[in-house]
Amino acid sequence: MVVKKVRPKRATLQDIAREAGVSITTVSYVLNGTGAVGAEMSKRIRATAKRMKYRANHSAKATRTGKTRTIGLILPDLTNPFFPLLAQSIQQSANEADYAVFLVDACNSVDGERVGAQDLLARGTDGIIWCPTSGSDSLAALRDEIPIVVVDRPMPDYDSVAADAYEGARQLACHLVEMGHTHVGVVTGPLTLASAQARCDGFVDHFNGPASVDWRVENPFSIHLTDATRECLRNSRSTAIVCGNDLIALGVMRFLHESGLRIPDDVSVVGFDDISWASFTTPNLTTVRQPFSALGKKAFELLARRMDGDDSPRTLLRLDMSVASRDSLRRI
Repeated sequence: MVVKKVRPKRATLQDIAREAGVSITTVSYVLNGTGAVGAEMSKRIRATAKRMKYRANHSAKATRTGKTRTIGLILPDLTNPFFPLLAQSIQQSANEADYAVFLVDACNSVDGERVGAQDLLARGTDGIIWCPTSGSDSLAALRDEIPIVVVDRPMPDYDSVAADAYEGARQLACHLVEMGHTHVGVVTGPLTLASAQARCDGFVDHFNGPASVDWRVENPFSIHLTDATRECLRNSRSTAIVCGNDLIALGVMRFLHESGLRIPDDVSVVGFDDISWASFTTPNLTTVRQPFSALGKKAFELLARRMDGDDSPRTLLRLDMSVASRDSLRRI
């Protein structure tokens, strides 16, 4: 026979008012930070609430105000360490503003994005921050129902916050030229994504003069390399391999190591994003640093303005990037 544990009833404002010998309104003023209540009375009410283990009922507050003080965060793939870093930054900013975050892992699926967004809407979230899986606008039907801010991968018809990938790639191209590299291979990310295309264009457009791109191949943003990528690496005579993100770079480094090549003595490798793993590889990875903290902060701030009714024209906010030069790139 299963014996069910009887949990104590949660304390309410009425319970605290009765215990403290004051009105419910006075308790509400103190615990919600509204109204004017004397210091001694406030101290007594807070002590009573703590002793009775009072917890605010956000569902009840949402019924009164029409706001749940929750947001949704839809990310493409939580196995990619870029996205937990981004999620942490967004959650910190949301928590500071007393918002909770519902997280959706779309598992690299457009349908996963769409279903996740519908679920967030059904749960009453006040707004959504979205990093798209692809160039497909899977949330188009919801644009007029709920504020949505796109982060990292800008989309038309949405407020967007992203690092300036083109400029970051330009800096990387100039850095490789300064380090003496004139022949490189490029492993891009999926070029259906505007951010991946910007990384590719920014590098190729500025790796010029005596320098040239020997070959170029497209690969998912993954440590797993396609057969085409492996074939390019196998036949490469380039002095450096430029990768569309750090996960691709880690996959390239592993393949080169398994092929008997030394990094950077035989060939240099560079990435993009500066995920936490980049500084722990051997050798540690030269890459382009994403402003993770600023991305999350600015995306939440923009969403908060929209949730408060700001109807100014849509915004595309670009943030600065910088090269993190480490041991996987050698001077020649």
